[in-house]
Amino acid sequence: MIGSFARRATVTAAAVAALTAAGLPGDTTPVGLGDRLYPELGNPGYDVHDYDISFTYRGNDRPLDAVTRVDALATDTLNRFHLDFRGDVRSVEVNGRRAAFRTWREELVVTPAVPVPRGDRLRVTVVHTSDPAAKGDTGWIRTKDGLAMANQAAAAHTVFPCNDHPSDKARFAFHVTAPNDLTVVANGLPETAVRKGPVTTWNYRTVHVMATELAQVSVGRSTVLRRTGPGGLPLRDVVGTADPDRAKLEKRLEMTAGQIAWMEQQVGPFPLETYGILSADTVTGFELETQTLSLFERRVLLSREADAAPVMVHELAHQWFGDSVSPATWSDLWLNEGHATWYQWRYAAEHYRELTLEQLAKAAYGADARLRRDGGPAAAPKPPGSDGKLGIFRGNVYFGGALVLYALRQEMGADAFQRLERAWVARHRDGVASTRDFIALASAVAGRDLGGFLHAWLYGPTTPPMPGHPDWKRSVPAKPVHGHAHRREAGKVA
Repeated sequence: MIGSFARRATVTAAAVAALTAAGLPGDTTPVGLGDRLYPELGNPGYDVHDYDISFTYRGNDRPLDAVTRVDALATDTLNRFHLDFRGDVRSVEVNGRRAAFRTWREELVVTPAVPVPRGDRLRVTVVHTSDPAAKGDTGWIRTKDGLAMANQAAAAHTVFPCNDHPSDKARFAFHVTAPNDLTVVANGLPETAVRKGPVTTWNYRTVHVMATELAQVSVGRSTVLRRTGPGGLPLRDVVGTADPDRAKLEKRLEMTAGQIAWMEQQVGPFPLETYGILSADTVTGFELETQTLSLFERRVLLSREADAAPVMVHELAHQWFGDSVSPATWSDLWLNEGHATWYQWRYAAEHYRELTLEQLAKAAYGADARLRRDGGPAAAPKPPGSDGKLGIFRGNVYFGGALVLYALRQEMGADAFQRLERAWVARHRDGVASTRDFIALASAVAGRDLGGFLHAWLYGPTTPPMPGHPDWKRSVPAKPVHGHAHRREAGKVA
């Protein structure tokens, strides 16, 4: 479903009051969707179908000239509307006519020359800059030879104007102009690369819809490695052309085809048009499942195989859980991270056998009291604090989420659990889904109401008893257990 608003968070009266109090009196246009964790992000009144984004790159310390075109459907009559954006705007057009605009906090407030009636097409063109050296959290990551993107959870709007909430998915096209000695790679499939004098314009387009937080554009002195995966799936990885460890990187990346085959055995066919890994020569402290092209620190890829490979599976699993099936709200993040951690555990246990699946789950069970205390239950995470855009990515959604899945498999049986997983990704492919949807589907597959069981695990203040393991103790270990994860906070517990 393109840009479905069916499960969007409700807009809060407080958000409307905030806009009026901020110096735009009389404007009743709500700010944000009222998401519990990021209340001012996302915008009501329209449903985005397509983004068409052009960047001109002149160096990773200079603003990019940019044009973002948004093609949407007006779901309300729009006398005024907002796009999430933090940056410099030069002009705005709505349906081919110049529009008045102003910036406020992290919003681009647009007043079209003529109101857009409900049900009509909304075409917005914004000429702007995109600054990788801007202060504060930004979706751009500067590498030694260029740029990459890391927009999760709430930074896409620092790169381009958008409806920055995962519930409004859209197709994307990217047109990136860069000097001829650089290579550009983006989400989706390549279309053309047009050379004109000293620069080349690279064009990419997604086949499937995508959340804004999953956008990826890489610019650098890179080589694209191409191979074929299961069922003829085109695979492409991006590595530094002159990387001294390129041979080792290539050998590690050759594992992807087998990992996709393993994941397909668990949950069904790969849901997107292509896949690959972007090796970035930088230190971020995280790896990221940007759709069809996961972002990795090269140092992680070059680490010991038993450490690197499960993390590769974590980001790969996200292509089903989080990318193809996106969270309806940010409180549903455990559906992304819990599932990715679950398949990371499974892969590590089956292929490297340093710890069994039961040992990994037992370690997480022992830490769950602390994870709930520090971050909240898996499906009711605490809001982000001073830790910025990664503030909701705590151990409770990773290991607490995976622990919920282990408990559910113990309760409903391995065969029924696998049917649930396959049904989940098939039913919600290219869409958004909520924790409520997951509970309903689990109950349907099990043939009995699992609402009470899952509610205790997902929302309860204390850790429930583990089915099949009455001897497991709900205590906090003296020190973190070593494990694989793709974010700083998640790396503290197995």
